[in-house]
Amino acid sequence: MSTQTSPLTSIRRTLSSVDMRAVAPFIALIVLIIAGAMVNPRFVGLDNLANVATRCAFIATIAVGATFVISSGDLDLSVGSMVAFVASVMILFMNTQVFASPLMMVLTAVLLAMALGALCGLFNGVLTTKGQLEPFIVTLGTMGIFRGLTTWLSQGGAITLQAQEQQALYREVYFGRFFGVPWPILITLAVALLGSLLMYRTRFGRHVVAVGSNREVARHSGINVSRVRLYAFMIQGLTVAVAVILYVPRLGSTSSTTGTMWELQAITAVVIGGTALKGGSGRVWGSIAGAFILELVGNIMLLSNFISEYLLLAIQGTIIILAMLVQRSLTRRA
Repeated sequence: MSTQTSPLTSIRRTLSSVDMRAVAPFIALIVLIIAGAMVNPRFVGLDNLANVATRCAFIATIAVGATFVISSGDLDLSVGSMVAFVASVMILFMNTQVFASPLMMVLTAVLLAMALGALCGLFNGVLTTKGQLEPFIVTLGTMGIFRGLTTWLSQGGAITLQAQEQQALYREVYFGRFFGVPWPILITLAVALLGSLLMYRTRFGRHVVAVGSNREVARHSGINVSRVRLYAFMIQGLTVAVAVILYVPRLGSTSSTTGTMWELQAITAVVIGGTALKGGSGRVWGSIAGAFILELVGNIMLLSNFISEYLLLAIQGTIIILAMLVQRSLTRRA
């Protein structure tokens, strides 16, 4: 005698099979958008949402790289200082006007930023893997190094892009649009797409998760643990460079305070996105959603009179604690 499964039972089984850690960030994003619309009708306007997405491009891009580092079981606290250092070197190079062509200067500066970002990531990775030091200590030290170098380069002030032709040309990277969509949004989506392909569709991505889950097991499985961790730090450096490339044309200047607390925002975005802080799982698109959530919170605070916008850092700190509590709760249920 055959037994039929009721529709209610099938729905329950389907819901129980859903990984809530992967879905939760997007549910929170939808709830936040609805809440923002209730606070202020202007919140859901396309111009406002596009503006929010454009402003969160820096943290979202860095969060993609942070997803790889955290998934491998490491942590990078130097990203904010790295942004300031790479941006300073980039602007100083552009001010030399080595090439007469503004386009050539901008393209060369972009390549310089990418190379310098990768080298900064390599520096962190070598100290962590070859030096066998804790990543928390290493990146805490390099955070001071990068910030100190930036202060030295700027002599405690600001470094401003001087060539007007270069500035006018380069501004299009941040303020320009492609078929009505701001370039920072498109570039962030491209970085996220490449990151997700690397994380989910390649052997390296599987190795990152394996290393973060259990390094000894990964090592006995034939995975070069040090190399995987090193590449993860370099990916972080490259995403920082992309964020710098987007950031410089926005203001055309940088200083020793540029990127302050960006490491907290990037880590918060990754944790909100469902990536385990202890490693072993990576959710690239979740990190993008996490960065968008952080910017939406700030936008809601700006459009409403309920909470002072000066409490934004306190709110972000609260969010990362709540995200960790929710993540732990979902892990126990799994």
